[in-house]
Amino acid sequence: MIKSYKLRRGIANTVIYILLAVLGLIWISPFVYLVMHSFRVGNTGTTVPYLIPQEWGLDNYIDLFKSQGGTAQLNFPRWFMNTLIVAIFSCIISTISVLMVSYAFSRLRFKTRKKFMNVGMILGMFPGFMTMIAIYYLLKAMGLTQTLVALVICYSCGAGLGFQISKGFFDTIPRALDEAATIDGATRNQIFWRIILPMSKPIVVYTILTAFIGPWTDFILAKIIMGDKRDNYTVAIGIQLMQDKEFIGTYYKQSLAGSVVVAVPISILFLILQRYYVEGVTGGAVKG
Repeated sequence: MIKSYKLRRGIANTVIYILLAVLGLIWISPFVYLVMHSFRVGNTGTTVPYLIPQEWGLDNYIDLFKSQGGTAQLNFPRWFMNTLIVAIFSCIISTISVLMVSYAFSRLRFKTRKKFMNVGMILGMFPGFMTMIAIYYLLKAMGLTQTLVALVICYSCGAGLGFQISKGFFDTIPRALDEAATIDGATRNQIFWRIILPMSKPIVVYTILTAFIGPWTDFILAKIIMGDKRDNYTVAIGIQLMQDKEFIGTYYKQSLAGSVVVAVPISILFLILQRYYVEGVTGGAVKG
């Protein structure tokens, strides 16, 4: 009986592992192809008769950043800097906004607290694309379309609505610390900056990562706001432009290299801060 159970369990585990391995291979194969062919030298076409490049080199990356090989028309270095500027400013504003709103809902008790939390959660259920056209016309009325400032405003102004996970993390911190600090004469502002935040490294890292990744990878909203002003494009729009019918024959390999370059900062950040990211998610999920 025991041997029969172990045999069935072993067969089931083997089948599951094989299935997971196949699914993992299917999932990772496009990324492997992208990275390999970003180093491809020679054939500029979008399709080639071989899976692994026959010649390897850094030409595509050099063209991407030095405007050689005809890429002067598509200014990737400027797009990269635009994206970096927008992501950094949006990240700073969004992180401060989310953490302060989360702390207020976690620690303060006021009459409309529950109502504000419910409204925030309901608004968060609506997909962002529903408001994109309205946002565009509002920005147009203020003369902010096709500017990086508009992107920073869009990415950071509503960030406070994503308070749920951070609030859950703050709920796990004992209120006795606040009470002890209050007895010693500390204000709410001092308690937040000097006591709570230093103890909340995981959720701070989690908030920073999520606030940075959004602007860094967004395409739809940035495309609507920027229109045809190429100088203010972000990398997502720029890479899509490289794969447009007009440019794909010349810039296909550079677009692959650009995709790798875009993925590198996020990958490095995530690998370095992965432990805090996981702690922030799990800590914020304990209490709501």
